[in-house]
Amino acid sequence: MKGLNNVVAGAMVALLGASAAHAQPIAKFDFVEYRAVDETAPVTGEMYRNPVLPGFHPDPSIVRVGDDFYAVTSTFSWFPGLPILHSRDLVNWRQIGNAIDRGGQLDFSGLGTNRGLFAPAISHHDGRFWIVNTCIECGDNFVITASDPAGPWSDPVWLDFGGIDPSLYFAKDGTAWIVYNDAPPGEPRYEGHRALWLQQFDPESMRVLPERTLLVDGGVNPDDNPIWAEGPHIYLVDGWYYLLTAEGGTADQHSQTIYRSRNLKGPYVPGPFNPILTQRDLPSDRPDRVEATGHADVVQLDDGSWWGLFLATRPFAGQSTLMGRETFLLPMIWKDGWPRFLDRRESVPMQARRPDLPSDPEVDWSSWREDFDSSLSHAWIGIRTPKAVQNLIVGDGSLNLIPGADAAGSLGKPTFVGRRLRHHEADFTTRLEFVPMGAQDFAGLLAFMDENHFLIVGREGDRLVTRLRTAEDQPETGVVVADAVLPSEAPIELRIAIRSGEAHAYWRPADTSDWQVIAQSIDVEPLASTHAGLFTGLVVGPYAYAPR
Repeated sequence: MKGLNNVVAGAMVALLGASAAHAQPIAKFDFVEYRAVDETAPVTGEMYRNPVLPGFHPDPSIVRVGDDFYAVTSTFSWFPGLPILHSRDLVNWRQIGNAIDRGGQLDFSGLGTNRGLFAPAISHHDGRFWIVNTCIECGDNFVITASDPAGPWSDPVWLDFGGIDPSLYFAKDGTAWIVYNDAPPGEPRYEGHRALWLQQFDPESMRVLPERTLLVDGGVNPDDNPIWAEGPHIYLVDGWYYLLTAEGGTADQHSQTIYRSRNLKGPYVPGPFNPILTQRDLPSDRPDRVEATGHADVVQLDDGSWWGLFLATRPFAGQSTLMGRETFLLPMIWKDGWPRFLDRRESVPMQARRPDLPSDPEVDWSSWREDFDSSLSHAWIGIRTPKAVQNLIVGDGSLNLIPGADAAGSLGKPTFVGRRLRHHEADFTTRLEFVPMGAQDFAGLLAFMDENHFLIVGREGDRLVTRLRTAEDQPETGVVVADAVLPSEAPIELRIAIRSGEAHAYWRPADTSDWQVIAQSIDVEPLASTHAGLFTGLVVGPYAYAPR
């Protein structure tokens, strides 16, 4: 993976020397393995399964270039940021890069996990790919470009306008425009009162022109005090400019709405059927429940059909999910000149008929194994921007971590790299060789939602320890929920088994068959994204910490 591997390439000798000089142990992970244990019904050749991007992939944006489709999703303070995904059938998506993969592009240092990169929008014009995006508490709105979507992407060019969720629209007359969410004119009437604005963009000078136009104030029904009109996109269809936007907040009241106008600058009139996508009007006891639908972006196929990616959640109870907001796919149907995704009180299908496109090779999300024989894949991410000197070395059959002094619950740079949880029920397993130099030296697996919500399992001093953090007033290392004496310094294997709102922690001596319990039935519902800012999902992987 370019972003993490660039900063560690060639650093093995220097880091090992630094470790010895400062009396730091080294945690050696021989492999990490993921295996889903959910029972899912098979799909036929004409069907596909939702979500098409399972696990922590919120705010999807999509662009079509010939026979290829490219998507990007939010990553907040994770690095590398803004995954670039490619598909030819809209169903099977493969990550080909990250738009933010160099430490010099953006700086997430000291940011909370729910800050950083919100709601990117990808477009293509005259052979060039564009992403406009917002970096919360790290620079505001910017644009980056690339000739190849796999990268490299340019350094950010900062844009002089406020608000969030910018989307770039290239008009047929050669002009370019950015539509975005910002404060309404005058004082907001209520909490969450927002507006949608349009401002011209000059792609040559890479700046916005000063005049802006108000498109929507509040939402579809202003008398109802609609909240968080956001994530806007503009499309020109049969002489009408359609404004597709989210509304209702990104939790259970989330929805997608539609407006149209004969003129780019409006006035925009809401459609007679709004919202065109929501699940908030459905019973909570329905099977295969999907919630929080919205933040859609759409493309048209050669057969005239329209398809959209959007975010949604799959709760295991209430609104609780450890996977955060995921990316789903549905056709967009037109009736009397207006589009919609679903009729009223219609559930998001977990299986649906595929688009009429040649099938890509199937992407199997159910299992993977990383043996660290070469560079990390694009799927691996860490929290916040890498430091100049890294504590992570990859290759030759192992991942070596030098424990850092930043705990998982800090706003520093924990020594941690992981991958997304993609199923309600799954196992993460690793083999660890670690000889601590102090009683608080730790190495093992970290299941991280944000700095206040995480689970860790591993070796701490001469003990096997499970720690949990569910609130800001708890220690940055988490609270011990189980521990036991480790009988020797020999290599061990560790497993975190996630079962919806419970987790189980296991260990065994390496190269043996019988797992032993460290902790069972740990309540991890408090780690769910609904308790942790709503934005992110659980990321699990190797972690090492030493408090000095």
